[in-house]
Amino acid sequence: MTETPNPHIINADTLTGEMRPIRRAVLAVGSNLGERMAMLQGAVNAIADTPDVWVTGISPVYETEPVDSPEDARPYLNAVVLIDTTLAANRLMDRALAVEDAFERERSEVPNAPRTLDVDLIVVGDRRSDEPHLRLPHPRAAERAFVLKPWFDLEPDATLPGRGPIADLLAETGIEGVTLREDLMLAVE
Repeated sequence: MTETPNPHIINADTLTGEMRPIRRAVLAVGSNLGERMAMLQGAVNAIADTPDVWVTGISPVYETEPVDSPEDARPYLNAVVLIDTTLAANRLMDRALAVEDAFERERSEVPNAPRTLDVDLIVVGDRRSDEPHLRLPHPRAAERAFVLKPWFDLEPDATLPGRGPIADLLAETGIEGVTLREDLMLAVE
């Protein structure tokens, strides 16, 4: 793991002198096409390789049943990555989309269609956004055990802004269809 920066320090951009706060962000990664574990590991590596991003935690890997997907969809592998970053939420979203594209994510008109890689921003500090291209906190995170359970493993006291403690949200959703894969582990390589 990389060293966690002090959350009370404000980072100064060395080129512009602009002061940027360090914020905690939660990203969910998932894959149900191709070499699923290789896709997740590639996503973790790409996130860790992003300037102004420090990976501070990686959850265990879970195999999960597809939610609201086409009938023939395969199970997903899912995990959560915690980061500290000085990037603006819009730039972080751009990076998430670029990582998906690098792993040949195809966008489909079919809701929740199978995908090689999904990188979702769940929270970025206390930032809230209802813009079409950036919705924070993630609008369905409170209902998704495949996000809540891995996040809970890393931060059991975490709170989803506007929705409450993730422990309570996880108790409401339950963990049916979410299976820990003890044989799989992600790490920054």
